[in-house]
Amino acid sequence: MGGLSLQHPWAFAFGLLGNVISFMTYLAPLPTLYRIYRSKSTQGFQSVPYVVALFSAMLWIYYALLKSDECLLITINSAGCVIETIYIIIYLTYAPKQAKLFTAKILLLLNVGVFGLILLLTLLLSEGEKRVVMLGWVCVGFSVSVFVAPLSVIRLVVRTRSVEFMPFSLSLSLTVSAVVWFLYGLLIKDKYVALPNILGFAFGVIQMGLYALYHKATPTPAPKQVHDDDAVKVPEHVVNISKLGPAAAIELNTHNPIDSGMPLPMKENSLACASDETKGGVYKVDKATHVEQV
Repeated sequence: MGGLSLQHPWAFAFGLLGNVISFMTYLAPLPTLYRIYRSKSTQGFQSVPYVVALFSAMLWIYYALLKSDECLLITINSAGCVIETIYIIIYLTYAPKQAKLFTAKILLLLNVGVFGLILLLTLLLSEGEKRVVMLGWVCVGFSVSVFVAPLSVIRLVVRTRSVEFMPFSLSLSLTVSAVVWFLYGLLIKDKYVALPNILGFAFGVIQMGLYALYHKATPTPAPKQVHDDDAVKVPEHVVNISKLGPAAAIELNTHNPIDSGMPLPMKENSLACASDETKGGVYKVDKATHVEQV
């Protein structure tokens, strides 16, 4: 087997290193799954990344089995299938009904329907080396689409000037993984393994460059629109009273400035009338518009 042959020691070394890095990348969502387990809720997280990763692993296992000399591809993608399946089971356990239905639909559509169609077409429409070539280009096309997916995150980072949703460690691991698997594909002369990782390396470098540019920048979140129904209507006069030591102070926030020597304005039927005995005293106004002498 080309991947394990001692005649290709560097290919074996890079393939083994790629297995280790990719395995660690598969474990990256563990903190998210732990949060879901602890809170017994999916907390708005999506199942799509796990379903897509499972589909990718299934494709590469099929390709490696057809080619018959890609043992290192089989090992890491078999591990990926097991890990992603566990993730999906945990997600379905705690997801609300609507999220469960959506996950079940994309599982049936992608991992059963699309994969079954690829399996059927490659078996019926080609044979031998042509089948490997046909499936190889399918794997390249899907891998490219997966690598292009982070464009939305890159756009978000540029718009908000925040790297909150693009951890440096994940970008670094994906970049290193792309380099390692590119070298592995190059050494065993497998263009279907090497080609998509060129794009993966390019996007990884872009992500790390953006992190270096914006990790100290002041975030600029997108402004939120407030509907009229949700707007908080402030009364015309807002009165805040605070005591300063033995004396009492009155702070007025109003559209019309009021002189401190003037008596506090009061509306009829809303404030109790003060008697002559309270002249010169300090008034305390509570939230319910009552007036009492301090």
